[in-house]
Amino acid sequence: MRAWNIRIVLVHENTGEDVPANIFEKATYKLHPTFGDLIKKPPFKIQEEGWGEFDMRIIVTGMDRGGDHELLHDLNFQKERYEAEHKITFKNPKPNLLEKLRESGSAGGEENGVKSKRADDSAKKNRKRPEKGVDMEKLADSLQRLGEEDLLTVVQMVHENKTADTYTKNDVEQGEFHVDLYTLPDNLVRMLWDYCVEKLPS
Repeated sequence: MRAWNIRIVLVHENTGEDVPANIFEKATYKLHPTFGDLIKKPPFKIQEEGWGEFDMRIIVTGMDRGGDHELLHDLNFQKERYEAEHKITFKNPKPNLLEKLRESGSAGGEENGVKSKRADDSAKKNRKRPEKGVDMEKLADSLQRLGEEDLLTVVQMVHENKTADTYTKNDVEQGEFHVDLYTLPDNLVRMLWDYCVEKLPS
C-alpha cells in the first residue's frame, strides 16, 4: 500500500510562492469509483492509501458564486513528490473574489473593471474613429432609457461579444453594470445601436 496526499494551493503570479487557495469554497475530489467523492473545505487536503494509479477529477468551487472549475490530475507514484499546475479563468468575478485574486497577484488587468493600458489605448483609438453611422453619445443616452428586461439583454450581448480590450465592471452591491462603449468592438457597437433603434423608435 502507498500512502499519498494532495493539497491545492495558488501560485503567486509575481513571486512564484505558494499561497492559500482561499478563492475557493470547496474542492470535490472524484476518485476511483470504489472510493466515492470526497468534499473538502480549505486547505483542501486529502490523505489516502492505495496501490493503483488513476486519473482523478477535482472540481473546485469559486467563492462568491465563482462557479465550478474542473481539474484533471494524474495520480501516480513515479516520484515521491510532484506538482501539477492548472490555470483557471474567472469571467467578471464579484468584488470579494476579485479582491482575493488580487492578493495572489492573479487579477487580470481587464477583468471586472480593472483597466489595462491596452484597454485605455484601445479606447483612445476608438474615440477618434467611432463606428460609421453610430452617434456614440446618443447610444449612451439610449441605453440609459431602456427598460430592465432590455438592459439584461444588452448585458448578455456585451458578455457574449466583448473582446480582451473591453472594459466592464459589475457593481453587484449597487446592482449596476458599467461598460466603456469606446472599448467595444465595432460589430458590438453596431448591434447595440440597432437594438436601441428597434426598442426606442424615434
